[in-house]
Amino acid sequence: MALTGAQSPLRAPFVLFFLFAGPAGGLAAVLHRLDPAARAAVAATGAVAIDLLVAQSLSTPRILTAGGGIATVAAITLLLFLWALGRHIRNAEHTDPVDRLMKGIKKIRSGRFRT
Repeated sequence: MALTGAQSPLRAPFVLFFLFAGPAGGLAAVLHRLDPAARAAVAATGAVAIDLLVAQSLSTPRILTAGGGIATVAAITLLLFLWALGRHIRNAEHTDPVDRLMKGIKKIRSGRFRT
């Protein structure tokens, strides 16, 4: 809504929600090994830090616009989710029990476990 310039009373709350929930969700996806309370605290703090760093980096050369800030936060959020997805895909082989079973059978047949 903010990037299209739509005039709505819900525009500001949705933008604020996106600016907080987007990076927080991305960080929570990246930090999947933490317990839920710690992950929520780190994700909330990290989301605020990302928003502040984006605002600081865009205001230093005086190019801060609402659209630019939202697009930058959206790009960072997308990168966080892609990082978590890539790690999930890379580790999927290790968590699939059928693949582990088949690899174990191949090792036994190859004679690696013979004494």
